[in-house]
Amino acid sequence: MAKASAGATNSGNRTGVRIVVAGDRGTGKSSLIVTAAAENFPANVAPVLPPTRLPDDFYPDRVPITIIDTSSSLENRSALADELRRADAVVLTYACDQPATLDRLSTFWLPELRRLEVKVPVIVVGCKLDLRDENQQMSLEQVMSPIMQQFREIETCIECSASTHIQIPEVFYYAQKAVLHPTGPLFDQETQTLKPRCVRALKRIFILCDHDRDGALSDAELNDFQVKCFNAPLQPSEISGVKRVVQEKLHEGVNDRGLTLTGFLFLHALFIEKGRLETTWTVLRKFGYNNDIKLREDLIPLSFKRAPDQNMELTTEALEFLKGIFSLFDIDGDGALHPDELVDLFSTAPESPWIEAPYKDAAEKTALGGLSLDGFLSEWALLTLLDPVSSLENLIYIGYAGDPSSAMRVTRKRRLDRKKQQSDRNVFQCFVFGPKEAGKSGLLNAFLGRPFSDSYNPTIDERYAVNVVDQPGGSKKTLVLREIAEDGVRKLLSKRDSLAACDIALFVYDSSDESSWKRATELLVEVASHGENTSYEVPCLIVAAKDDLDPYPMAIHDSTRLTQDMGIEPPIPISAKLGDFNTIFRRIIAAAEHPHLSIPETEAGRSRKQYSRLINRSLMVVSVGAAVAIVGLAAYRVYAARKSASS
Repeated sequence: MAKASAGATNSGNRTGVRIVVAGDRGTGKSSLIVTAAAENFPANVAPVLPPTRLPDDFYPDRVPITIIDTSSSLENRSALADELRRADAVVLTYACDQPATLDRLSTFWLPELRRLEVKVPVIVVGCKLDLRDENQQMSLEQVMSPIMQQFREIETCIECSASTHIQIPEVFYYAQKAVLHPTGPLFDQETQTLKPRCVRALKRIFILCDHDRDGALSDAELNDFQVKCFNAPLQPSEISGVKRVVQEKLHEGVNDRGLTLTGFLFLHALFIEKGRLETTWTVLRKFGYNNDIKLREDLIPLSFKRAPDQNMELTTEALEFLKGIFSLFDIDGDGALHPDELVDLFSTAPESPWIEAPYKDAAEKTALGGLSLDGFLSEWALLTLLDPVSSLENLIYIGYAGDPSSAMRVTRKRRLDRKKQQSDRNVFQCFVFGPKEAGKSGLLNAFLGRPFSDSYNPTIDERYAVNVVDQPGGSKKTLVLREIAEDGVRKLLSKRDSLAACDIALFVYDSSDESSWKRATELLVEVASHGENTSYEVPCLIVAAKDDLDPYPMAIHDSTRLTQDMGIEPPIPISAKLGDFNTIFRRIIAAAEHPHLSIPETEAGRSRKQYSRLINRSLMVVSVGAAVAIVGLAAYRVYAARKSASS
């Protein structure tokens, strides 16, 4: 693998690098800049220089550099802060003949950068090397090592002399290089190892280049990789040399089929250790990675145009790909992906998308903590519903090679579904409302096959549960239950389109507790009113939980009156304790599939509809009367015309 040449180096599409030079007064900032630009040491130099631009071809990357000189005086502190915040890199200077200016780096300048939240590479430069006391025996490494341990943002340290032209061009070369080819995202200086995200990206690149999928890059595959990244082939002797270097240091880095993944990673660690970061960055950028070692935005659609009541779903093509991936990573063939197999599956993504809420523990697990195929596809359905961009990114990271637009589809508008009296969705989202201790969490746990528990753990944040529901006739639908904490209802309904993503709402209450029923009905009226006011009406079902307990005395009377008044189904009794769920999940799907039914009508909504019908009827009468008058007038004109003609 060759080092990136000037023509091959990818600079991340940067159009320029802005370097700000800061440090105590008299440390040589202005002389450093003038000498770099003019290649001559100035006899006299202004206290603060105007912005200085180095020629485009000053360094091999051919990216223009603008150098900003600064004043360290108190009256210019605000302007200094502004310049530092705009910097791509900061050069901090101290004078080699003034030890106090070196101390000021750790007592003032570096803490000041942190205070200003300047998060760019820092190059520490010791100026006036020619004036340093010859009796000083400490090396630059000895001097700077404690400071670099404390301030990890320091990329490089270098000493120079503008007067004697020692290492002046190198100062701004290292500053530019730190911006175009930063060490931080790739390499952990403390452990001297590649960072996890870098390893994941290089592993994905290795797999993409391993065309025959034999776990090694053959000579031909290595040559193809070289041409793609560096626009130049490798000679057979060069390929042998690369493999020999790897095998001498790491025996398992090469086998009889070629360079292994371990060897590929070792090579990149070696490049970085030798300061050849541009080689690894060129490889990453050729395969579409940005400085965060994530795929560039132009490779992934960042938005999917859709109305608030439209969702994103995976297409059949994407689902078939995921089924194949599931089989590929189900190494033991037991029909489930165990945690270590899932780690391996997402080892080519920046990180697993399911390690945190709301995805963690949102799908049903096997007894050994794995995901069945239904559980695996359910997690993908939830990710696609809540964050389609992340879903598409991760599909690509794990190997989806099709057109990104072929992986997802936009569902039909829910309002149109109501007109057609049928939904074409495969994934339905159900909002689960209810008072505290009504049994909402018990319902979600049962949906995920988890055992009943008598202990009460209140839900503070929103929680999701997703699973596949088998339908009559053998079809499958995916159901997402979103538990809304009672205290979170007001916040949810404060947004106009909060119900747009809801296919059906469920209202759970404790059937043995009258106060629980009253609160559930209050929530039902709040949600129904919001739907009527925003035209995002949703089908609603009521669930009478804890059916193993005796109902409160007026339960049947109260429920009958309310459901008849609002025009929805009677409460569905369930018991999580007895495991009796009365086909509740199928019934939720059935109601969501027919979005024109089970929509509650509040008294205010009914009055508005009656008023609207009355107005429409009045307008119709007026229209008919006007039409009759027009016809009568026309008839009169005809009569008058005939009479005039006869006379």
